[in-house]
Amino acid sequence: MNIERELGKRSNHQCELCASTEKLSVFEVQPPKNGGLEANLLICEICRDQIENPDNTDPNHWRCLNDSMWSEHTPVKVMAWRMLSRLRKEGWPQDLLDMFYLEDEVLEWAKATGEGAPSENQIIHRDSNGAVIEAGDSVVLIKDLPVKGSSMVAKRGTAVRRVSLDHENAEYIEGKVDGQQIVILTKFVKKI
Repeated sequence: MNIERELGKRSNHQCELCASTEKLSVFEVQPPKNGGLEANLLICEICRDQIENPDNTDPNHWRCLNDSMWSEHTPVKVMAWRMLSRLRKEGWPQDLLDMFYLEDEVLEWAKATGEGAPSENQIIHRDSNGAVIEAGDSVVLIKDLPVKGSSMVAKRGTAVRRVSLDHENAEYIEGKVDGQQIVILTKFVKKI
């Protein structure tokens, strides 16, 4: 059996991640599992370069995962999960990961390379009780907070929905209070 020919049939001769038809080749998903079609996918040169060289990653290229993550083929789902995990700090990939369901065995394979695991220098946002805050979470203020540059005071007990994270400082999150986008210190919030 010629793997490339079989993958071409399966993928309609296009990249199984981004649907490009240019410069396609077989990519073996690591660590190899079972071999054959269940361990390989057909990808383009651009996807291969960005998978193998994380410094070359263009987050906008990977918006294609919104479609390919729903593939019925396990190696495609594994690579989609890995790339979304790599890009999760961009915000939109986290929304897709929240919708993504993988069987336990497939998720274990997806995590096998360490993609998506927190690194030691990763910034982790924690609320006043030490709970981890992620992009899109909701929090409640535990103290009245004057808003700098305005006469507004964000009142204790106010819920702030769908917060975004400051990727350079673990103490800052952003959210809307009374229609105004403000920066909030994590020590003054509790995750809902």
